[in-house]
Amino acid sequence: MKKDNKTKGIRRLKIVEGQVRALQRMLEEGTYCIDILTQSAAVKQALSSVEDLILENHLSGCVAQQMKSGNIAKATGEIMNVYKLSKKK
Repeated sequence: MKKDNKTKGIRRLKIVEGQVRALQRMLEEGTYCIDILTQSAAVKQALSSVEDLILENHLSGCVAQQMKSGNIAKATGEIMNVYKLSKKK
């Protein structure tokens, strides 16, 4: 993974970590349900942002290199596996 993408990913995951801790506190404190659901949606969006960053990095680096070296089947298989996982949400 490119160094700048790695730094971005780690920063975003630290934000998610804080959001999850906040969610836990909200549950412990009996916060209003809608507020908890709103925070939960923010966590999902933040994780999705990390996934997007990692996928973009993989496509532009690993997959591009696999295709250049003629390993098209592996590249295609990986992309299809990620696509199938995304449909399970």
